[in-house]
Amino acid sequence: MMLKQAPHAVLILGLLGGTLSAAQMPAGMTHEEHQKQMAKDAELARRGTDAMGFDQAVTTHHFILAADGGSIQVTVKNASDTTNLEAIRTHLKEIAGQFAAGDFEKPLMTHGETPDGAAGMTARKASIAYAFESLPTGGRVRIRTKDAEALDAVHKFLQYQIREHKTGDPLILPKGDHRIH
Repeated sequence: MMLKQAPHAVLILGLLGGTLSAAQMPAGMTHEEHQKQMAKDAELARRGTDAMGFDQAVTTHHFILAADGGSIQVTVKNASDTTNLEAIRTHLKEIAGQFAAGDFEKPLMTHGETPDGAAGMTARKASIAYAFESLPTGGRVRIRTKDAEALDAVHKFLQYQIREHKTGDPLILPKGDHRIH
C-alpha cells in the first residue's frame, strides 16, 4: 500500500502493528461511544467463548432468515482447525436440543441478556423443529416452523444475533423469497 501523501500514516501504522482496523472509529460515533462499543464487543467474544466452548476469533457465525424459519451456522476460518471444528459441532448439536426444550441459557450467557425472540420461541417450542446439519468446516442448526407466531419469534431471534454478532447477514427476507432453505 502506497502512502506517499501521508507519510505520518506509515509511522502510525507501524506503531499499531500495521493495522488500523481496531483503531478506526465508525462515522458518527464519539470516541467514548467507540470505546464503550469495543468493550461490549470484547465482552461478547469472551462470554461467547465461555458459553459455546470455542474461540470466537477463529470462527465465523451466520444467522440466515428463511420463509419457514432460518438457520444458525458456525464455521472455522481455517479448515485444518479440527479442535474448534469439533467444538462447533458439539455446541450446535447441544443448542438444537436445548432450544427444542425451550432452554435459551447459552444465548443468555453469551449476550448477558435474553435475546429478542427467545421468549416467543420458548412459548411456541412445540411448533418449532430444530435439526443439526454437519458442514465440511462446521455446522448448522436449521430452524423450521409453520406457526406464524413462532416464525415471528425465530426471525426476531436471528435478527438480534445478526446485529449483536455483526455478521452482515440480511435482516429481512428478500422480497418474494418463499424458498425453503
